[in-house]
Amino acid sequence: MGTGHRGRRGLLTKLTLSFGLLGAAAAIMGLGANATFTGTAETSGAYSSGTVALAPIGTSAVNNRLSVGASALAAGDTIQRAVDLKNTGSITLTSPTLATAASPSSLLDTDATNGLQLVIEKCSVAWTETGGPPYTYTCGGTTSTVLASTPVIGASYTLNNIATTANTDNYLRVTLTLPSAAPNSLQNQSSTITFTFTGTQRNAQAQ
Repeated sequence: MGTGHRGRRGLLTKLTLSFGLLGAAAAIMGLGANATFTGTAETSGAYSSGTVALAPIGTSAVNNRLSVGASALAAGDTIQRAVDLKNTGSITLTSPTLATAASPSSLLDTDATNGLQLVIEKCSVAWTETGGPPYTYTCGGTTSTVLASTPVIGASYTLNNIATTANTDNYLRVTLTLPSAAPNSLQNQSSTITFTFTGTQRNAQAQ
């Protein structure tokens, strides 16, 4: 009887071990069934936007005298001022434009025929300045027309022959003329003219 009891216990132990082994084998087989092969490839690229900017022009320094006014004008007088229009951004521009406005205003800017007339020219090198003020300028290189004669006030003048790439100088000479035919009504007039140059980014392109 003791021997039979030991036999049953041994059989139970064997069955338990067998079930345990079967369970472990099933777990391993289950893991194998869910496993997959993988491969990866990775890289990164840096992206940044550029800038559109024009160099300051109100410095009252050589090549930037446009903020210097003039007084006691007589019919036939001219005022010459240099300005360096320069793209200091990293994006090439389309042709810049110029807008002019007057505040306070007078017949000097509202009379389109007898009031101040505007001409802009460009020199391939920096203008040679003499005087101060009045200023006069001579070009040691070649000149080109940026804006032909027009009334001083305009909402959007297109500027020609302007270099639009980054960090390129455009040495300009702005000439204002009070026509010699200006009548007596233009005496004792006063206007403050604001010159606003605007650069716009080039057309969008693939990069």
